[in-house]
Amino acid sequence: MVKTERMRMISEKYKERRGVRRGERRERRERVVRLASKWKSSFFTFFFSRFGLMLTMIALQLLAMATLWSFFSEILDEYLIMFQTIFEIAVIITLINRPMESSAKLSWTLLITAIPLAGMLFYVWTTIEMGHGTVRKRLTRVTRDSSGYISSTEAAVKKLESIDAESAALSRYLTTYNTTAVYENARIKYFPLGQDKFLVMLDELEKAKNFIFLEYFIIEEGYMWGRVLEILTRKAQEGVDVRVMYDGTCELAKLPHDYARRLSKVGIKCKIWERIKPVVTSSYNYRDHRKILVIDGRTAFCGGVNLADEYINKVEKFGHWKDTAIMIEGAAVESYTLMFLQMWNVHTSPKKLEDFSAYLGKYDRSIEAEGCIIPYGESPLNNHKIAERVYTDILNSAKKYVYIMSPYLILDSELTSALRFAAERGVDVRLILPGIPDKKAVWILAKSQYKYLTQAGVKIYEYVPGFVHSKIFLSDDIKAVVGTINLDYRSLYHHFECATYMAGTPCIKDIKKDFDYTFQSCELVTLDTIKHESLFNKLFGAVMKIVAPLL
Repeated sequence: MVKTERMRMISEKYKERRGVRRGERRERRERVVRLASKWKSSFFTFFFSRFGLMLTMIALQLLAMATLWSFFSEILDEYLIMFQTIFEIAVIITLINRPMESSAKLSWTLLITAIPLAGMLFYVWTTIEMGHGTVRKRLTRVTRDSSGYISSTEAAVKKLESIDAESAALSRYLTTYNTTAVYENARIKYFPLGQDKFLVMLDELEKAKNFIFLEYFIIEEGYMWGRVLEILTRKAQEGVDVRVMYDGTCELAKLPHDYARRLSKVGIKCKIWERIKPVVTSSYNYRDHRKILVIDGRTAFCGGVNLADEYINKVEKFGHWKDTAIMIEGAAVESYTLMFLQMWNVHTSPKKLEDFSAYLGKYDRSIEAEGCIIPYGESPLNNHKIAERVYTDILNSAKKYVYIMSPYLILDSELTSALRFAAERGVDVRLILPGIPDKKAVWILAKSQYKYLTQAGVKIYEYVPGFVHSKIFLSDDIKAVVGTINLDYRSLYHHFECATYMAGTPCIKDIKKDFDYTFQSCELVTLDTIKHESLFNKLFGAVMKIVAPLL
């Protein structure tokens, strides 16, 4: 009896365990099915999305090119080596004689040597301007036709000369090769954080009566853009001329493809700079990285702050987001109005080019302020390298110090030499860079340059609380630049950018105060900390440095 009871209990336990195992197996199968279904759904969603279809189209075009090359290679096999050798010599000769930065020439040479045929084809493809030759011609035409709208007054030029002789010399270069002017009596407010700019920007937008022009690299739906859009929609319904222009890369992850049409339905005119299309072209390299807001021709905003929530620390992506901007009032607003209208009209027929003068001369003439400013733009479609030359001029003319904030540090030989030489002749050169990166590979690449700069006396600080997105140069308590221009190849060579050069303006004290405050939240990079960097980072940075000019 006892034995039977014991067997029964063992049998029940066995059945229970077997039932548990069956349940576990069933649950595992269901989990696998759910994951497979989810993966399948995600795959098809991505594959049939606009981005997925564009990648597929581009991949098919590249495959077609490779197939054609393979086909002709078999037919012309005996002539291929001779053709490749002649082609390589021609490309190298052309490369050496191009007005290109030396490190970029070295990178191209190494690429062509490592993978001759692919490297040469890639170089030719980027050189022939496939896709942006027309844009270059249109921008040149618009810039030429609008160059006479603004000019420096004799009083402003003399005032700048009395403030700083080096700045006056630089102004002659800027006004010759850029559609800009020297301005006096410009009232400037400096914002040490994005949220500071945001609050004032909302107040200024509410005052708009005639027109609002926005040109931003990034616009993303969220709290910040939602507040701005609510005002823009209301103002458009009141009859204000509201125009929005954003870069085409926003369509990849930030905004729906039909967003421009959605804005037009509420009365907002919208244009997208160089939409990403399923076509192999080098035009995608030239992005509109500017951040411009002009209200009624009386107020302009410029700086690093885009229209997305991380820029005002509403959401946290890479720790605390340190960004800066300025607000300008006075005649200098005209330069930013003109910059916007030039870009807006690039894709407009010459017969329909609007009269820019209708939007100029609207500034407050009663404003009186110390100092002078020069707003300026940068275009990758000319060979002037204005952005880099302004930064280099500040470093070469500095006597006491140069303080810099930048999210990235990917330097060419010219800027590297200028930074080192300034430090070697006793100038206190300091760079504030992110403590938490937004792009790990770019961060490692920046670190590969730490040792060479630090050995020359350049002091490098990392912002411990998070990410620095500010783009500022400050020198000798007398001159500063606030804008959109990073210390990297993309900003200096490939992007449309804008910035404001200031000399003797009262806000320079506020910028200096912000630097002093920010240094307290930074850690100084030393040769000892560089020595303890991981071997992987050192090797990866060294390799990335070779191809950096091509990125």
